[in-house]
Amino acid sequence: MAKVRPFRGLRPPKNIVTEVASRPYDVLNSDEARAEAKGNEKSLYHIIRPEINFPQGKDEHDPDVYDMAKEQFEKFQKKGWLAQDDKPCYYIYAQTMNGKTQYGIVIGANVEDYLAGRIKKHELTRKDKEEDRMKHVRVLDANLEPVFFAFPDNEVLQGIIDKYKGTEPEYDFVAEHDGFGHTVWIISDDQDIQTITDAFAKIPSLYIADGHHRSAAAALVGAEKARNNPNHSGEEEYNYFMAVAFPASHLTIIDYNRVVKDLNGLSDEEFLKKLEGHFVVEEKGSQEYKPNKLHNFSLYLGGKWYSLTAKEGTYDDNDPIGVLDVTISSNLILHDILGIDDLRTSKRIDFVGGIRGLGELKKRVDSGEMKAALALYPVSMQQIIDIADSGAIMPPKTTWFEPKLRSGLIVHKLED
Repeated sequence: MAKVRPFRGLRPPKNIVTEVASRPYDVLNSDEARAEAKGNEKSLYHIIRPEINFPQGKDEHDPDVYDMAKEQFEKFQKKGWLAQDDKPCYYIYAQTMNGKTQYGIVIGANVEDYLAGRIKKHELTRKDKEEDRMKHVRVLDANLEPVFFAFPDNEVLQGIIDKYKGTEPEYDFVAEHDGFGHTVWIISDDQDIQTITDAFAKIPSLYIADGHHRSAAAALVGAEKARNNPNHSGEEEYNYFMAVAFPASHLTIIDYNRVVKDLNGLSDEEFLKKLEGHFVVEEKGSQEYKPNKLHNFSLYLGGKWYSLTAKEGTYDDNDPIGVLDVTISSNLILHDILGIDDLRTSKRIDFVGGIRGLGELKKRVDSGEMKAALALYPVSMQQIIDIADSGAIMPPKTTWFEPKLRSGLIVHKLED
């Protein structure tokens, strides 16, 4: 059962929240963070992208960059740009995109739940990325950015969300750089806090939607601190890390598409002919074509769009991994025809989040940078839950959740 608890959030004052809040560290590079933070000393990028405080070209993994993160974090607290709540609270965080709002509950998630598999993952993590985030958590002694969780829809928790969403929020703004609405309510009422804690305690598992590396780093640092504390009790703040947990039905998963540099020595015609072995191939002309159902793909090649529909027998509906379109395309197109074996390391392939639209795929092919593009139908939240429950791992670059959680609205300190 999911063990969660409230915490004393470290937050920006209401009047400067838009100056402090930022996009997550991993959705933009150093140059983009530098540009967005230009002229704004209150931007969280100074902590989560601390290399921007050095001359351009600074290696973001240098030890003094992590030290700079700590220096900036202390500065933010000293100046009152981040101030801690007086009592442990839960928070409701709503995001609005394209007229749809999703409501999550900001919680302290339990480290032991992660280590024991009650917080379930569906992706592999890379050790180098884990270690980078672990260094960041260690030096700050805090979780600066939340992890994105999902949980099966729950009447009690939905009731709490419904109760608060009609009241005056603490924060309510539209972010300049993503155009999405971000709204936060504080839950400080003791009875509501207990109701939330008890409701989560009846939920068997939580599911990582986005932020696998942050989850791993936060949990591993918490476990380190437990091992190094001779008086460890299990109730210390480091036994918890910050997450925003959303009812599964609220979430939007969009496509995560592929672009390839070459056709493995094949001509366009030869490539299309090979595709016909496993797919029904239909030319759609110059008009953008978007996949409209599972097992239907969109191919852009030579200035034309094609519909590819996987033939019966090329996938197994009873295999939670084998039935995924990302598996079908990886096995039958990328591996068998194009000879791309490892999606994590191959330099012949790149990945494009569906938030950029099909136009981005066309642009990268028409520019000559890429030879062809493949658009996929998005996976469902139920598929992710089924895979996580089975203990299986999804292929790389399968899911893209949007909108992304805004960083800097709430921070969790590991020593309270």
